[in-house]
Amino acid sequence: MDKLIEILEEICPDADYETCETLIDDGILDSFAILSIVSEIQDEFDVTITPAEIIPENFNSAGALWSMIERLKEA
Repeated sequence: MDKLIEILEEICPDADYETCETLIDDGILDSFAILSIVSEIQDEFDVTITPAEIIPENFNSAGALWSMIERLKEA
């Protein structure tokens, strides 16, 4: 999870990833940031994020992103 937070802070440093649950809903992450996050996560965690996974529920918080990563690593 620490590496995920590092990735998020590099791409968009102005958010509190420890507590924010509305990264997409509040417009903190835009489409460019999401594409950058997807690329970094795929490289770092050796998972494949399909277009079907790129939904607000998976990107609204660091916890949701981490859950998605864990799920994809098990697949």
